[in-house]
Amino acid sequence: MNAKSPTRRANKSAASKTARTPRRVAKRSVVSSKVAKPAARVTRAFAPEEFVRVVPLHYPKPTIPLAELQRRAEEGDVFDGGPQIAPAGAKLTYRNGPLLTAVEIYTIFWGQKWATSASGKAMATKLDDFFGTIVQSSLLDQLAEYSVTGKKIGRGKYTGTKTITANAPTSSVTDTQIRAQIKKWITAGTIPKNGKNTLYFVFLDPNVVVTMGGSKSCQSFCGYHNNAGSIYYAVMPYPSCAGCLGGMAAFDALTGTSSHEMCEAITDPIPGSGWYDDKNGEIGDICAWNFKKVAGYTVQLEWSNAQNKCV
Repeated sequence: MNAKSPTRRANKSAASKTARTPRRVAKRSVVSSKVAKPAARVTRAFAPEEFVRVVPLHYPKPTIPLAELQRRAEEGDVFDGGPQIAPAGAKLTYRNGPLLTAVEIYTIFWGQKWATSASGKAMATKLDDFFGTIVQSSLLDQLAEYSVTGKKIGRGKYTGTKTITANAPTSSVTDTQIRAQIKKWITAGTIPKNGKNTLYFVFLDPNVVVTMGGSKSCQSFCGYHNNAGSIYYAVMPYPSCAGCLGGMAAFDALTGTSSHEMCEAITDPIPGSGWYDDKNGEIGDICAWNFKKVAGYTVQLEWSNAQNKCV
């Protein structure tokens, strides 16, 4: 999901939403936690503006509106815990906003554990390798159908990474604080200045709770993408709860969620101003928690207007 997108949403109908070989491109540097256990999952409605951004929790027994339950009563057991079909009538329309035509991924690992834990360092390296591969894969190729005049969507590149411990949250952080921190890092030269296709991915230490709007990670969402003016970013809380693991290993959950948010940020970098469906959200929301393998990595299926299905 943008300062939303594996990926969207509980109670979605309640409101509309305004292969190359992996390689390391840049050497990781460190700039200069015991974490609370995630709270029990609660069911709550999202504020309207949040629908455009978040990767929803995985619900083994998903709750859906009664009208939707009735509509799909003859299509099988909607409470079987399996991936659900895309909503009927889903269709993205272009709202004339910016698109990321050649996305440039820069990863930020913000936390003490990313810097000091051997397993954390290994996970960060694997995630960087994932991005280096996936931006040059068929997952990006399938987004070409959302090109418009003067904005042709193609493959991207992974541009580098930074592990940052200074001011790292140890228990909780808000989207407002993350947004302000990204701006400070850019101003200080801690991370490269953003260009028109830059997409920062911020990964947080395990058990750090992110609050975005009135929602919290591992209670209402698993990740999101957002913008601060022309700065585009995605936030990836570490999947420390069943609702954000979806029965997968943490690395697969992170690549699935990250692919969801990456594709949404490419096609709708300012939530609701690019390719969007007023009822069903962004390209990843329509196909949330449905996966495939690309170049050996778990990624989410994305909605195709051309094929009228998740691909």
